[in-house]
Amino acid sequence: MGQAILGILSGFVSGTVSGAFGVGGAILTTPAVQVLLGAPPLVAIGTPLPVIFPTTVAGTQAYRRAGHIDWRAMRWAVPPGVAGAAGGAALTKLIDAHILLLVTAGLIAWQAVRVGWGRSVEASEAGRVPPSGALFALMGFAAGFVSGLLGIGGGVVMVPVMVGILRMPLKRSVGTSLVIIAFLVVPGTIVHALLGHINWTIFGWLSIGVIPGAVLGSRWTVRAKERTLRLTVGVFLLAVAFAYAGLEVKNLIAG
Repeated sequence: MGQAILGILSGFVSGTVSGAFGVGGAILTTPAVQVLLGAPPLVAIGTPLPVIFPTTVAGTQAYRRAGHIDWRAMRWAVPPGVAGAAGGAALTKLIDAHILLLVTAGLIAWQAVRVGWGRSVEASEAGRVPPSGALFALMGFAAGFVSGLLGIGGGVVMVPVMVGILRMPLKRSVGTSLVIIAFLVVPGTIVHALLGHINWTIFGWLSIGVIPGAVLGSRWTVRAKERTLRLTVGVFLLAVAFAYAGLEVKNLIAG
């Protein structure tokens, strides 16, 4: 019963973060499954992946109703994103993930500053030329590749890219990222399920928590003021970047 409660609470926190910031939530659920619930490392990586699906279904409803999902971006980004995720997973043993994650952390930190303290594009959206489909495809491939290679949510890559580089409004970027992530985790979910790396009992506990959490987080984002949201997302992305960088520097020194 104690583990079930911890699992549900972990899922709720992860779902809230996912719904609010458009990320997969594995950055929270993976350590929670390993540290709090005592699962082996591979199970801690594999089990959060199928949890993305109920998170997405619950979290995207508020964004869909408010018109904050760019379906064109999703159609362009998903196919190369899935291919990138499969390729990244296949190249895990050939690429130095520590160095790549340090570079990724640096890019996330740079874009986090642009998101949190940059100029809003909401007011100028009417006269803005939409990004080309090729740019969305490139973003999807990059996010999928990093996700597959490093086992992190593609949202921490997509949200800052859509806001900082593609100049998409923040709320639409978060909602669109949340939808795309559901497809990016498909290759990893299938592989880990076949390898027996998913604890379906823990999956059930997490799913019970992520659904109300994702609803709460997404509703907060949809209703939040633009400036408050930008600062919150910027600080969150900076915290993720510093956490990744600190962990990899420690691993490099230890190695």
